Amino acid sequence: MTPDRAIEDALAPHVQGDDPPGLAWLVARGDDVRAGSIGTHEPVGGGGIARDTIFRISSVTKPVCAVVAMMLLDDGVLSLDDPVQEWLPELADRRVLAEPNGPLTATVPAHRPITVRDVLTFRLGTGMDFTGPFPGVVLEAMTASGLNVGPPAPAVNPEPAEWMRRFGELPLMVQPGERWLYHTSAEVLGVLLARAAGEPLPGLLAERLFDPLGMTSTAFDVPPERRGRFGPQWASNPGTGALERYDDADGQWSRPPAFPGAGDGLVSTVDDLYALADLLRGGGATARTGRLVSEESVRAMTTDYVGGVADAAGLIGWGFATGVQIADAPGGRPAGSYGWDGGMGSTWWIDPASGVVGILLTNRAWSTAGPSPVFDAFWGAVHAT
Repeated sequence: MTPDRAIEDALAPHVQGDDPPGLAWLVARGDDVRAGSIGTHEPVGGGGIARDTIFRISSVTKPVCAVVAMMLLDDGVLSLDDPVQEWLPELADRRVLAEPNGPLTATVPAHRPITVRDVLTFRLGTGMDFTGPFPGVVLEAMTASGLNVGPPAPAVNPEPAEWMRRFGELPLMVQPGERWLYHTSAEVLGVLLARAAGEPLPGLLAERLFDPLGMTSTAFDVPPERRGRFGPQWASNPGTGALERYDDADGQWSRPPAFPGAGDGLVSTVDDLYALADLLRGGGATARTGRLVSEESVRAMTTDYVGGVADAAGLIGWGFATGVQIADAPGGRPAGSYGWDGGMGSTWWIDPASGVVGILLTNRAWSTAGPSPVFDAFWGAVHAT
């Protein structure tokens, strides 16, 4: 059986059960690149998914933006131990909760300033706690102030200066550098990159990454001329499990957001994400572009700094805004792989030892129980073949 047939056979039963309604996939082994698509935009009827379909990639946005952070480090615009208050004065003189989930009014001074390294390793001091109280009083206060901390919602957040002002009014959950907390650091990273470079984040990503790599369908919105390759997003009702429409093709991603979220805001295609994977697999260079990122920066980005904190099994650690597989996943990715998954239904990982790249983009969001079984089926097929 050919590798592409094995992958299609593994994925098809899930699509036939609308879990998800449609998907596109790409697997590269060295220079051998195979890709395919199955299913439709709608559970019943609707246009078919194609290889060039545009999907909401949610948290796969994080490593995309991390690559541009590494470029600014290479340029000397940023340094890992720089206090971020140089560019983000809203984060100077931080206060920290006296107790992890205590009242907002009971705080102590931060032991030290927040650094660029803290932001990249998600040890800024505030974020989603995968092991403890969730969401916690600080995240609840963020929500109350109009800052989105739930599923991706580009229309919710205010523009970056106002986002930082509101965030800066709240204490940190823990001391800077103390522990890994998910997501919020990525949103702060996006503002940091824009201010350090002196350019709004969408333009910065396009200039430094998307345009050189030919990632023509990756952006924070889908303009009318590309809308025919975009479709609705689906999610499970938390109570009944029934499939519900989360967002329409002309919904929240149909216009540029006020806040370009470096944590979950991008849309992309399997081929665009492969162009990025090929750059990293090549140590920061491709035959088409030449060197865009130093080999040292690629290694730094894809090295684990925090241990097994990024998944329930303790198998995934964290580099610079990027997941790192620190132990073999049963029937799936080998140790040393790096990449990340997105809650809107995406997964993107690279195994540098074998040169294997796997990308799966779907139009169904994860449920409260976690990702669809289609993800295990995909990775099992990728590494079995």
